[in-house]
Amino acid sequence: MVTLQDFVEARLYPNVDEVVRDAVRHLLRGRPDLRVRLAIHRYRTEDLSLAKAASLAGVSWAQMRDIVLEHGIPLRLGLETLPETEQEIEALRAYFQTQP
Repeated sequence: MVTLQDFVEARLYPNVDEVVRDAVRHLLRGRPDLRVRLAIHRYRTEDLSLAKAASLAGVSWAQMRDIVLEHGIPLRLGLETLPETEQEIEALRAYFQTQP
């Protein structure tokens, strides 16, 4: 059986944390359904913005809005402070820069 430490000892990764990060990254690429479920969870529990949740899920803002509503989660629209607004703008800019 292969362990996480085996990857480090073979000098494929500098430490176990990097092995785990890479494994999770590949897991989320291969399982888009998990990305969406994780985005829903974080939107519901962490005050994650809809734009950030969409980016995490790999879907558009409109698609994420529909997904959230389909799961019976109320939308949190509108921001309360200037820093929150600036963060949302930056998240939207980053999202749209990655779109073809």
